[in-house]
Amino acid sequence: MRYAIYFTPPRDHPLTRAASSWLGRDAFSGLTLPHAERTGLALGELAYFTAVPRRYGFHGTLKAPFRLADGYTEADLSAAVRTFAEDVEPVTIDRVAVARLGGFFAIVPEEPNSVLAEFAGRVVAVFDKLRAPLTEKEFQRRDPERLSTSQLRNLQNWGYPYVFDDFRFHMTLTGHVEPDDRPRLHAALDRHFSHVLSEPLEIDHLAIFVERETGAPFEVHSMYPIEPVGKRRFA
Repeated sequence: MRYAIYFTPPRDHPLTRAASSWLGRDAFSGLTLPHAERTGLALGELAYFTAVPRRYGFHGTLKAPFRLADGYTEADLSAAVRTFAEDVEPVTIDRVAVARLGGFFAIVPEEPNSVLAEFAGRVVAVFDKLRAPLTEKEFQRRDPERLSTSQLRNLQNWGYPYVFDDFRFHMTLTGHVEPDDRPRLHAALDRHFSHVLSEPLEIDHLAIFVERETGAPFEVHSMYPIEPVGKRRFA
């Protein structure tokens, strides 16, 4: 069993609803959904291009999937995430947009956000004691020979290449898209998501996702709100 600490908006958030429709799956219930229509893509094409992110569910990675270290339980992880969420402030992304990152498309901040990068770095570091070391198979799955020096160091030290200076917040919407298909995919994504990307995106929840067996779809295990200090209740 593996766990991940992700950001995802609440289930009823307009962005979550739009993403679940695009991906064809609701990570909160685990249910398969009809793919969005009127995207300009055939439904079979949409299913093909979204196969990889559909398994992981709509999310932004903060702590990539990991097995629990010896001596830690699911209850320990839940308690740690709850405590962390109570001790940090929400982060606002003023504007997000659909963009291509290498060969795939994702929702990303329009401008660099140093507060978000610092927040993500804290998540990586704070929860690393709960992470079991990578197995050799898990390590090789990341194609270490293709990583930069810093990414390889991150993989060795933190179990994931894209953290700290190599971090870029993104919420994945497709798997790899060949160059000839990219204009069509970008147009379809803009058509589907334009109405839900006009407002700032608040990183105001932490979510634990769980993969219950190897290769199974990730599902939302639990959500923990992050509230501004002025709105918190203290005993």
